[in-house]
Amino acid sequence: MRLFSPAANKGFTLIELLIVVAVIGILAGIAYPGYTEYIKKARRTEVAGLLSETAQNLERHYSRAGQYADTETVITPVPAGNDYYALTVIREEQAFTLVAARKSGMLMASDKCGDFALTHTGARSNPNSSDVTSQSCWGR
Repeated sequence: MRLFSPAANKGFTLIELLIVVAVIGILAGIAYPGYTEYIKKARRTEVAGLLSETAQNLERHYSRAGQYADTETVITPVPAGNDYYALTVIREEQAFTLVAARKSGMLMASDKCGDFALTHTGARSNPNSSDVTSQSCWGR
């Protein structure tokens, strides 16, 4: 009688298991950075939409009241930001600037696009971003 017959040996060897773990590690190392960049791009698109929506609301107020602010200058943190950006509105009588600043300790804190700014003229910028163009950050 044979003690170790080929038919009875149906398990995995340690080498086979290590190869599977290595392949999973390599795939995860390639996929995870792409996934996080995809998530960051979605967050940038979300904040750009939030700024555009807020600008439209201010334009509606301007068409009703003839000015953006009811006093000389109003700086308002808006609770309508999201989990990754804090929105601030700087309103003057004939101008406004919307700033979406990254929240520290969150996913977007080290984003290459930095903060977002939108003015009453429609000028879009990323004030503290040095290595990217605003067009790529705003989704154009």
